[in-house]
Amino acid sequence: MPAARPFHVLTAELLHETNTFCQLPTTLASFAERGLLYGDQAIAARQGLNTELGGFLEVAHQHGWQVTHTVSAHAQPGGRVSTACFEELLAPILAAAQAQRLDGILLGLHGAMVTQDCDDGEGELLARLRAVVGPRVPIAITLDPHANVSRQMCDLADIMVSFKTYPHTDMRLAGRHAAQILQRTMAGEVQPRTLRVTRPLLEEANSGRTDVGAMVDRIAQARAYEATPDVFAVSVNGGFANADIAELGPTVLVTAQGDMAAHAAFAQGLADDMWARRAERINQFHTVAEAAELCRVHALGPQPGPIVVADYADNPGAGAYGDSTALLAALLQAGVQGACFGAMVDPEAVQLLMQHTVGDEVTLPLGGKTDARFGGAPLWLTGRLLHLSDGHYVGSGSMMRGLQRSWGPTAVLQVGGVDILVVTHRAQMLDLAQFTTFGIHPAQKRVVAVKSMQHFRDAFEPIAHQVIVCDSGALATLDYTLLPFGRRPRPLYPFETDIDITAWKATHAQGLYLPVRA
Repeated sequence: MPAARPFHVLTAELLHETNTFCQLPTTLASFAERGLLYGDQAIAARQGLNTELGGFLEVAHQHGWQVTHTVSAHAQPGGRVSTACFEELLAPILAAAQAQRLDGILLGLHGAMVTQDCDDGEGELLARLRAVVGPRVPIAITLDPHANVSRQMCDLADIMVSFKTYPHTDMRLAGRHAAQILQRTMAGEVQPRTLRVTRPLLEEANSGRTDVGAMVDRIAQARAYEATPDVFAVSVNGGFANADIAELGPTVLVTAQGDMAAHAAFAQGLADDMWARRAERINQFHTVAEAAELCRVHALGPQPGPIVVADYADNPGAGAYGDSTALLAALLQAGVQGACFGAMVDPEAVQLLMQHTVGDEVTLPLGGKTDARFGGAPLWLTGRLLHLSDGHYVGSGSMMRGLQRSWGPTAVLQVGGVDILVVTHRAQMLDLAQFTTFGIHPAQKRVVAVKSMQHFRDAFEPIAHQVIVCDSGALATLDYTLLPFGRRPRPLYPFETDIDITAWKATHAQGLYLPVRA
């Protein structure tokens, strides 16, 4: 008998977390900043690293698949994806699907993409693919656990696997997991579909944090249930709050076959736990003045290791601008010494500093230029220029090890006792190399200020004496009343606090969505 034809699988990575309140549109240039790669170029750059594609290719090699990889595109979270950009990125995926006979499709997605024309970018991508390949070709997708999972996504993707860590350190594992399920599906061993359970929540109480708190047990339960016969993946998503769309919030997904009622009952239990613990925040959120005072005291004390202070609200990883000045102003006003601050996103300031020589004293307006309503106005500062760079660095921690990134043109300005990393491109601080490459060594500082919500913990907690968090009032603030929601569902906690959950379940099919398979 002739050898069986190898399975032919189309792969792609297309990720964006869209903050619909952000004024900065996401364009093709936004994707190019993070490294927009096509075909074999993407495989060469990403296959050996902690990427979804890396996981896809592990399984492909194991089973001898023929792989057509189309594009790897991941932009920094920001405003709605432009129509032109969306169409440009979809084109190679759809063209490859049209041109070739496929046995399966594997996509690395985020799950919270919103375009100029569509509130459900991932659902639109899947609909376009289904129009080309029909209903029989199995589609597997990976998701960030900050996905806002739509019913359309459940209808069109057979297999869904979200990362199980936040900070996210298991992208490759999730890719491998999804690919393994796809292999079994293509081989005819299983027939998966994915159910979804929701509750009237804007987000999980701690944004899906998995290092401590309630999500630790939920993820443990999810892993245990994945050992149940006919269960292939359980995903617990904290949701993404900064999106003014109709389908947002936490979800529990079960990719399975067989007794879907039993699987739904399990998912209901996890969703009910998120609802019951909806007010149990782990972080203590300081004002910037409180945070600065804690930093000042620590800097004067004998304790080893720095205090790390995170500006939760100005996290570019949630679509914030990265140019809030409130925390920096408070640190300077408090006279904090031995500190570093990163990163202040201010292309205009960088260009001005590039006109000077290292060692020069420079006076300039810094930060606060995008929208001073969120996080403060520009600060007029005088400091000494310590470093100039093209901004390129290579990640060294478990999230980014080996991945090449760039801040764009970058400078370090010392103002008082604070070394300020000033950059061109928005990105959150989550890797020590984002400082050390530019001559700033956080482990040697008394105070380390970062713009990040949670991802910074993976790299910075090991060097920290203490970690504190503040809300600067920037675009990712926890005060959601400051954001002009108009399309969100109602009722929705925390906007409405008197929700009768029993009545809500009765009128919302128990929060369950189960796609029908022909």
